[in-house]
Amino acid sequence: MIGKNIYEIRRRRGLTLTELADRAGIAKSYLSSIERNLNKNPSVNVMEKLALVLDVDLKALLNTEKQFESENQQLDKEWMEFVTDLKDSGVGKDQLKEYKTLFEFIKWQNEKKMK
Repeated sequence: MIGKNIYEIRRRRGLTLTELADRAGIAKSYLSSIERNLNKNPSVNVMEKLALVLDVDLKALLNTEKQFESENQQLDKEWMEFVTDLKDSGVGKDQLKEYKTLFEFIKWQNEKKMK
């Protein structure tokens, strides 16, 4: 369960396994074994490092499936509201491609700041 939570949060943050391992100062193979639930009991020290890099409370790494589903539903709802607002303001599908480029640029900038 812990491994799946770490995996899901890492993916939402747009981090690769290597990036998270490097930033947390742990071995990539060790992180991989945690995410694949081969190591079901990582140390508190490692969990704290991962939580810090992922910018979540340690509790978030221990969440249950229901909490993830609720969080995902909230994110989906927020994205749908965002898209509806864009549509209402006259933004068409072609213009959304420009926003995608902007979002990718902002993500790139944020990744550079984290390094």
